[in-house]
Amino acid sequence: MGEPLPISVKLEIPPALRELRVEYTNGCGHLMRAPLGVRLEEALVEGAQQTFTSVSYAGRGSTDAAPEAVIRVELANWSFNLQQDNVQNRVPANLQLNAIARVFDLNGNVLRESPVTIVHQEYVHRESIEPNCNYIFDPFMRNISVDFATKVSMDVRQAFSTTVSAPQTTAATAPHSAATIPTRQSHTRATSALRFKTMVFDENSNLVLEGGERVLVRVDVVNAGLAPIQQAVVSLSGSPALIAHFPSARLSVPTLQPGETKSIEFIATLPPSIQTQKAELKIAVEETASNTAPATQTLTVMMQATGIKADDVDQIPVSATEFRQPNTYLISIGIGSYRDQQLLPRKFASLDAEMVSHYFQALGGVPAANVRLLQDWKALRSDIDEVLLDWLPPHMTKDAVVIVYFAGQAMVTHTGEVLLVPYEGSPTATSRLYPLKDLEAALARLKARQTILLFDGMVSRLHSDPKIKNLPPRWDAAGSSIIRIVSSDSLSKGLEDDKHRHGLMTYYLLRALRGESDSNRDGAVTLAEVAGYVSQKVTWASKTQFNSDQHPLITPPLKQADPSSGLVLSKLAAIRGE
Repeated sequence: MGEPLPISVKLEIPPALRELRVEYTNGCGHLMRAPLGVRLEEALVEGAQQTFTSVSYAGRGSTDAAPEAVIRVELANWSFNLQQDNVQNRVPANLQLNAIARVFDLNGNVLRESPVTIVHQEYVHRESIEPNCNYIFDPFMRNISVDFATKVSMDVRQAFSTTVSAPQTTAATAPHSAATIPTRQSHTRATSALRFKTMVFDENSNLVLEGGERVLVRVDVVNAGLAPIQQAVVSLSGSPALIAHFPSARLSVPTLQPGETKSIEFIATLPPSIQTQKAELKIAVEETASNTAPATQTLTVMMQATGIKADDVDQIPVSATEFRQPNTYLISIGIGSYRDQQLLPRKFASLDAEMVSHYFQALGGVPAANVRLLQDWKALRSDIDEVLLDWLPPHMTKDAVVIVYFAGQAMVTHTGEVLLVPYEGSPTATSRLYPLKDLEAALARLKARQTILLFDGMVSRLHSDPKIKNLPPRWDAAGSSIIRIVSSDSLSKGLEDDKHRHGLMTYYLLRALRGESDSNRDGAVTLAEVAGYVSQKVTWASKTQFNSDQHPLITPPLKQADPSSGLVLSKLAAIRGE
């Protein structure tokens, strides 16, 4: 914005602006309030200190010079909207802030009055371990505050600069200028009205760009001037090893009204095999009509090879012989075809159950003797009961971990009760179905240290009666300690990926277990990492690749402090000996 003006001012921010709180409903339906006013106050004070050589505010600040003017920023109105769109684990938020910036002389006369409008749209991320609840609002509020304070400072600066650029103008001929405020020096410089900020997002949010990852570079551009900007461009340059993978390195910015912010996104998918190196990313924004531009921003990022081939999940990993979990037990059930021909087949369910069992043995350290695989006609209700009631109980200890994987179908009654469908199951004979509550009751009696249920498949209504209110599936039994990762949070056909020949959730479950979910790259894949990865990936893939909506359910929500969040499900081959 140029050098600070040699003027002493007093800044006033009324309580309506300082105490502003943005209200929204989080993913669990709870009313939340984000303290935006505090951030606006901090940004306005900092902006004033960068605009004038002497600023006093709320009894604090410079005391070496008496104020020559008063600047007051008052809130007029505001609106906020958080759209419930869960694609890529982030949701779009829109905020419009309307305020008035006034400049007074010491007698209280208004010397200038400027409307300040900020229209800001930005994606906010959900917390990865609580994907259905809270959002991370700090970056969103910081960006709005900076844009708002920049706009106020530019308007106020222009008011005082009027005296410098047009000294012959008087207050009588220009009542909205600050002509009666003395200035002790009179040099200004032309600068671009554009301001911008750059953020880089990678798929697992570990700030390392890895082979096979989808990378998004978002540039938020704001018009801090008083006139529309119709011709502006954003360009990327830097290390060829990174820039070469972006389809376009130069994008136009739509017309920006004064105070308006728009986001420009560059998207690239890195090849599976990349060289580990540091790379530079340079971002430039230019107003082409005036040939002016703010300073270029340079970011340094780390590119890293992982050795993981994303589409190679059917190659069973080499057994990690040094990593053992002798107290972990797996029941893997996959039913692709049913005795009742009215039930739609699940093309890949049987294979999915087999692959899951191999993965937990190879990377999860589960002994083969601790695994029971039930497929198709060998997955009768009596077979499931035999495993739960006869095979498991003698093996239980206080350290036992039990994992149940079920690929197939489930049906839901009008009360929301979930019934799993074994091989002989039929919608016309409910006695052949397996109530989820019976399964969970059997698991609860085992008194294992931790129990996990993984379900991937179709969820449909058992009977449909328009006269009866049908409740949604109830996967979260009250008081249960079982952690459930379910392929969909509602009725769903349970997408199957023909390209990779797996259920969609299972495909990403396998990728998670082989290391792609290891966000901190410590070599240990935890339950929280798997849950967050599967939720994000299935939601994204169902929308972008299948033009459908499938949102996995994780219940109860995992929290960082929960011991179960850190439960290790697999270890990578690279550090097996650690």
